[in-house]
Amino acid sequence: MTDAQPLVVRDLSFQYTRRDTPAIQSLNFTLNPGEILLLAGSSGCGKTTLIRCINGLIPHAYSGTLQGVIEIFGKSIQEMCLAEISNEIGTVLQDPDRQIVGSFVLNEVAFGLENLGLPREEIFQRVNDVMDYLNIGFLKDRETFQLSGGEKQKVALAGVLAMRPRILLLDEPLASLDPASAREALSIFRKLADDGISIILVEHRVEDVLAIHPEQVLYLEDGKQVYYGDAPGLLECVDYSQIKLPATIVMERSRGTPMEPFTSSLQGKDGEALVEFEDVHFRYKEDLPEVLTGVNCTIHKGDIIAILGHNGAGKTTLVKHALGLLKPTSGTVRLQGADTRKSSIAQNAHTIGYVFQSPTQMLFAQTVRSELAFGPENLGHPKEQVAQDTEWAIKTVHLEEEMDMPPLALSFGQQKRVSIAAILAMRSRILMMDEPTAGQDYWNYMAFMDSILQMPGFDSILFITHDVDLAVVYANRILLVDKGKIIADGKPHEVLAEEERLNQARILPTSLLKLNLEKLPLTGRFMRAEALAQFA
Repeated sequence: MTDAQPLVVRDLSFQYTRRDTPAIQSLNFTLNPGEILLLAGSSGCGKTTLIRCINGLIPHAYSGTLQGVIEIFGKSIQEMCLAEISNEIGTVLQDPDRQIVGSFVLNEVAFGLENLGLPREEIFQRVNDVMDYLNIGFLKDRETFQLSGGEKQKVALAGVLAMRPRILLLDEPLASLDPASAREALSIFRKLADDGISIILVEHRVEDVLAIHPEQVLYLEDGKQVYYGDAPGLLECVDYSQIKLPATIVMERSRGTPMEPFTSSLQGKDGEALVEFEDVHFRYKEDLPEVLTGVNCTIHKGDIIAILGHNGAGKTTLVKHALGLLKPTSGTVRLQGADTRKSSIAQNAHTIGYVFQSPTQMLFAQTVRSELAFGPENLGHPKEQVAQDTEWAIKTVHLEEEMDMPPLALSFGQQKRVSIAAILAMRSRILMMDEPTAGQDYWNYMAFMDSILQMPGFDSILFITHDVDLAVVYANRILLVDKGKIIADGKPHEVLAEEERLNQARILPTSLLKLNLEKLPLTGRFMRAEALAQFA
């Protein structure tokens, strides 16, 4: 065992072959034993590129020009093959669908250990230990394709931890987790660090990570190192419009220049019934438990609905029924009065645009431009309208410079925005988004949500989210889902004030929610922290 520092990075730069500018430039930092380093910055700022440099995917899997020094426990990474690096470093990717290869959870968690050639008894012992550690033993015999996004993220982490790395790279590990699961995961990361593992945690949910007191923070902008130091220093220097900080800090900083409360173009719609769920039950297989158990609700014209609930509660399954991707085992779903069993997905797509949770389930074209044009062209939109809507959609998600890039060559956060833009370009009456802010920095997701909700043309917008603040700021109605049932349906200040019910759905009150509930007698509605400054 060497006494050398786990990780030393000096003057590190990298430029991809197909790019005109470096993805990262002149980065310098160290990682000590048992430390957590929070790596923060906007989508596309170079965080994932840095992770790829450290775990050896650059230059082994991604071509370009690499300069600088990376040392792992005193040894240059250039002297190590990928197998050697993987013995020291474990990586959990942003998108678990890119990481999971096994058909069953048990096989997935054991996969890395089998490749190390460990004895069968040791493999089973490590698998059982890590699944108990993460409290996911109940998933052991499940098929991986049936897991929710959050469950997949936990399984991917289990597979990495089972190999007992000394350095752990976590790329947006909270993106798909419900609030309670995210808090549990962060507690696990803190315990792992306290046990001696060195961790680099890439995360946009900065406020959540601060709760476990990371020893260091590295903040990047456009590939450059803007801040490197302790967490309190970050809070003092960072722009609160770029990073999601505690609501009280934002309110104090914006005092004197408060913004107006957000208003949506959907306000004033006539309330016409668009989608109706009537006693809907659903199970994926006859021998499996029901995922939806007696769902009754109606989506109206003018609704901006946030669907909240724990991982595996049935949120995505519920939304897929509206489009007809899934058909009820019993009960009825009506889209504009027509039974979805009697209509095709292609027909329903004229009314509903659906953004999948994982962008890799949607993206396939050679360029972002052709990706955005595909949907409206197949719906038969005129050529001029396709060009106009494509331009509007890409500007809405702030990716104009990527129009000629392959979508799958972009970062996860950028891919997510491309998948949203592809649906926006279709100009559907109803927009449904599954985790629209996953992998997004604070400024980008607030900007594109503002644009979407203020743009005329939509009759209703639904979004599944684990980001409670997204619901606080934008929703006029909240569906709270638990174990396949809607346990609450109402206005945000009504649903989110019931803490016992929130706990049942594994939803944790955020600093912004608490502040809004405190100020509600003065405001009469929920607002973002900047707007609350006038009531300070």
